[in-house]
Amino acid sequence: MRLTALAAVLAALVFCAPAFADNGGLTPVQPASKNAQAIHDTYILILVITAVIFVLVEATLVYFIVRYRRGDRPREGEGPQVRGHTRVEVAWTVVPVLILAVITAFVFLKLPEIEDAPAAGPAGSVQIQVEGHQYFWLFRYPDGEIAIDDLVVPVNRVIDLEVVAHDVIHSWWIPPLGGKIDAIPGRTNHTWFKAERTGTFAGRCAELCGAQHALMTASVRAVSDAEYASFLAAHNEASRTVGKETFEGVCAKCHGMEGQGTDEAPPIAGRRFDATTIQLIKNGGTRMPAVGEDWSDAQIAATIRYLNSSIGAP
Repeated sequence: MRLTALAAVLAALVFCAPAFADNGGLTPVQPASKNAQAIHDTYILILVITAVIFVLVEATLVYFIVRYRRGDRPREGEGPQVRGHTRVEVAWTVVPVLILAVITAFVFLKLPEIEDAPAAGPAGSVQIQVEGHQYFWLFRYPDGEIAIDDLVVPVNRVIDLEVVAHDVIHSWWIPPLGGKIDAIPGRTNHTWFKAERTGTFAGRCAELCGAQHALMTASVRAVSDAEYASFLAAHNEASRTVGKETFEGVCAKCHGMEGQGTDEAPPIAGRRFDATTIQLIKNGGTRMPAVGEDWSDAQIAATIRYLNSSIGAP
């Protein structure tokens, strides 16, 4: 019996090792913002407490199984009778209450760090609107610049986000930069983060929003002030960059990166894109939703130009 138990433990360690070598999802990703750090700290506290409880309960269970096993006693025979123990009964009532009190106090201590944005600082905060669409994210910057799926922000500045939805409920979630928040049609929700280091932080829509939900990924790139200024200069609504991002982040998710068509949508490569295409983008068609219903004329024109130059008829 002991050899069997030892073999089972060793096998579990061998199979678990690869997962724990890369954390295996046991804890959240490394935080890159103060509000994400507060969420991480809360998670770790609860993980440690519940892990200790789990080990104690399972160890006690194994002890009782071994200590009170039937042994040589006849199958019909009764085991030793165990009577009540007042101190143990009081302990298993009081201790859980104290544990819950500690968790509750810690959560309330961390809530202001999660909810309340810090002072903007000399450079001020950056206000960005995040729009959830089926199946892409559209970001609107203060001076009219836009981007698709890839949000670029300056490092070490407070980023205030207005999160809205155009069609159905979506959920904005970049784990290293804070908690998720729903994007709900007809309602504006607010969240914030302040990236403390440069880098690219991956995220996605965390609300099942339709057939192409898996393609609704997002990323946040925290860059220097100089890189941020260059990014804004290249993302005027009428720019080729915006046309390219719109095609790759919106059109290609159904029609394919080369316009070759997929199970979701017909091929569009080799066509001439014109006023009819503009109406289709704005109003939708038999199978195609009105993806550009709220796009500006400049963004649509940039998209048409890019389509004609990249996959359109020569």
